Amino acid sequence: MNLHEYQAKQLFSKYGVPVPEGQVVSTPAEAIAAAEFLGGDLWVIKAQVHAGGRGKAGGVKLARNATEVSEAAEAMLGQRLTTKQTGAEGLPINQVFVEAGSSIERELYLSLLVDRSRERIAIMASQDGGMDIEEVAANTPERIITVAVHPAAGLQPFQARQLGFALELDSAQMKQFAPLMQNLYRLFCESDASLIEINPLIVNTDGDLVALDAKINIEANALFRQPDLLAQRDPSQEDPMEYSAAEHDLNYVSLDGNIACMVNGAGLAMATMDLIKLHGGEPANFLDVGGGATPDRVAAAFKLILSNSAVEAILVNIFGGIVRCDDIANGIIQAVRDIDITVPVVVRLEGTNVEAGKTLLAESGLDITTADDLTDAARKVVAAA
Repeated sequence: MNLHEYQAKQLFSKYGVPVPEGQVVSTPAEAIAAAEFLGGDLWVIKAQVHAGGRGKAGGVKLARNATEVSEAAEAMLGQRLTTKQTGAEGLPINQVFVEAGSSIERELYLSLLVDRSRERIAIMASQDGGMDIEEVAANTPERIITVAVHPAAGLQPFQARQLGFALELDSAQMKQFAPLMQNLYRLFCESDASLIEINPLIVNTDGDLVALDAKINIEANALFRQPDLLAQRDPSQEDPMEYSAAEHDLNYVSLDGNIACMVNGAGLAMATMDLIKLHGGEPANFLDVGGGATPDRVAAAFKLILSNSAVEAILVNIFGGIVRCDDIANGIIQAVRDIDITVPVVVRLEGTNVEAGKTLLAESGLDITTADDLTDAARKVVAAA
C-alpha cells in the first residue's frame, strides 16, 4: 500500500526526520490560505498521486505569489497526472501539497527497501539525487552505494558513517545524518514498510539535511497490524478492479488481454496464463480465488472479471483439493445465471468430486464449454475469443 507524500512526511516528522513545512489542500482558495500560513515568498505546489516522476509531468510547480499559487493548484486539481509510472490513463489529482520553498545546495538520494534475495533491509544512497536518478542507476550504477542491514544487529553506527562518507557530507552534516538514518530505520521496521525513498534529500544553504520528498510503501501482508496506516489508504489511486478484488479476499491483477482467467492457486494461475499465451491468446487478468473458494466467491470473481469491457472469453481452471469441484460448478452455474454472461465460458475442473461437477455443468442447460485438461482448455478459450 502506497502513502501520499504528505502522509509520508507526517510520519517523517513523527520520527524526527526533518521536512519542510507544508499543508495538503483540495481547492485553490485553500492553497492560497496555506501559502499565507506558511509565509515566505516561495512555495512548491505538488500533485498528490501515487507515482514518481511528477516533476517531469507537470505535477510540481513553483509559485512566488498568491496568484501563482492559485493558478498552479487550479491547473492540477481535478486533472489526471500521467507519468512513466502511471500508465497512459494517469492518476487523479484530488489534493495538492503546498510546501514552503527550500534553498538547495546539493541533491542526494536515499532509500531503504527489502532485499528479499539477501533477507536484509538494504539502504541505497547516491550523490546524484533528483529527477534523473533512474538514468544514474542505468548508466552509472557505481554512483549508488548499497549497505545491507542484518536484522538481528540492526543498523550499526559504522554503516551510517559509511553512507555519510559516500555522500561526502562534512562533519556537521554527519552529526545530523547518523540519527536521521537511525530514525528512518526505526520507522521502516515499526511501520512494516517495504520501501522508504527520499529523492531528493537536500543539503540546504544553511548546511542542514532536509527530506524534500518522501515516498513510503507499506507491505500489504502486514496491514492487519497497521490499522492507523490502513486508514490512510486512498482507493482513488488504485486500480478499481484490484481494489474491489481485495474487498472480496481475491488476488487480482489487471492485464491487457481479452481472455479473463479465474483460477485457484497462484502457481496454477501463472501456468494458466502461460498456456493461454502459448496458444496465441492474451490474458486479461491474474485472478486467484484461493484454495477455499466458495460459490459466493466464484460469483464475485465472475462479476469482477466481467467489469473489464475488453473481456471476450472466460477460462475457469479449478483444481479441487480443499474445495470440491461440485461446489465450484454450482458457483459457476449461479454466476452465469445471475450475471447474464454473454461471452464464451470454458471450464476445466480436476480433483475432488470432479465427475459430479462436470455433470452439474452439463445438465445446467447453460452455454458452458468443458475441457478435459489445461491444454484443451487453453485451445478452446483462445478459439472462442
